[in-house]
Amino acid sequence: MRTGRAPRRRPARGRALLLTAVAAAGALTLTACEDGAKSSGSGGGNYVTGPSGISTVAKGERVDAPKLDGETVDGKTLDTTELKGKVVVLNVWGSWCPPCRAEAPSFAKVSQELADAGKPVAFVGINTRDTSKQNAAAFEADFKITYPSLYDPSGKLLLRFPAGSLNPNAIPSTIVLDKEGKIAARTLAPLGEQQLRSMIDPLLAEQ
Repeated sequence: MRTGRAPRRRPARGRALLLTAVAAAGALTLTACEDGAKSSGSGGGNYVTGPSGISTVAKGERVDAPKLDGETVDGKTLDTTELKGKVVVLNVWGSWCPPCRAEAPSFAKVSQELADAGKPVAFVGINTRDTSKQNAAAFEADFKITYPSLYDPSGKLLLRFPAGSLNPNAIPSTIVLDKEGKIAARTLAPLGEQQLRSMIDPLLAEQ
């Protein structure tokens, strides 16, 4: 006769809660200020990543970028879908992030030079994980950032990117949209001036 107790099974509800907790923990990878390290779950297989860490998508295989809209750091409103017809550079940053501070001078310089040259390029920042607009505004002033940044302290805007696309799953991230509003390139590393231009110039030349 067997006297031992049968092993207890985890209730179905408990298993569901555990899976939910694991999924939530995975989403928190966005909170890390990463030195260009790729996060898991970027998804998709229609892009090519070069030795510089910049991923690009062929023109015929690109997907639409999501609508990114809301209040900016300076209290105005912005909707990225209204920028179609221009190459759009989306830079995810936080004032607390050292790699973001390292790349900020390059973004300030390139954005100003392209604007002065009359190029159809729009820069848009996505400020995330900053608990106050004051810190974000001070960052913009310190680095002479003149383009707008959507204020997204909880990272909700970043979750709008479609699964299987080049998602901004690190901080900093830079995503460049073509003139049709489709996701064309991404990097998860801080950028210098030449790297940034290498993401923009091919899209400006597209017909």
